[in-house]
Amino acid sequence: MLAPGRNFQTMLRSICVYCGSRMGKSEVHAEAARALAQEMVNDNIALIYGGARIGLMGILADEILRLGGEVTGVIPKNLLEKEVGHDGLTRLYIVKDMHERKSMMADLADGFIAMSGGMGTLDELFETFTWSMLGLHKKPIGILNINGFYDSLIGLVDHLVNQGFLESHYTNTLFTASDPKALVNKLREAPATEETESKTAARFLI
Repeated sequence: MLAPGRNFQTMLRSICVYCGSRMGKSEVHAEAARALAQEMVNDNIALIYGGARIGLMGILADEILRLGGEVTGVIPKNLLEKEVGHDGLTRLYIVKDMHERKSMMADLADGFIAMSGGMGTLDELFETFTWSMLGLHKKPIGILNINGFYDSLIGLVDHLVNQGFLESHYTNTLFTASDPKALVNKLREAPATEETESKTAARFLI
């Protein structure tokens, strides 16, 4: 099972949100983006994201800006036109490639949330989770599971644990909820990751 959360107050000044550059087929995904935006602004949490103004990425950024919140985008130079870089953000960093993008977003954020999205969202989520396993950061990671969107993914993570390919304690920084407010609260209450093993040892346990 993924982590339920424990009594510890994490300082959440900013959250990096991974989500689709498409809208998806159901309006519930856009509604969830707006609800998450409202929750973040209510709690004075800044958004760190991929810098685009299309799809769910654009919905989330535009709603936070409309509500008076702060939004920082990070986008690679070669995706500036393809992903339609947002020119109305609080700040926008243009970087050389995807590696620099993901690294900068991780450095700027106090926690992470994966919303509905495609392969790019999954790539960002699992790289962030892997970095946590390797002890490269101690920040909580959330999965916003709207309408069961991530049920299969959550089941896969549990399957990896059950089959002995993932140590269960690594999931202590991975939280799930179907409601934005509940998920943000879980991230805030999350304990810091305990570095119980060296980075070298952790590599062989992935």
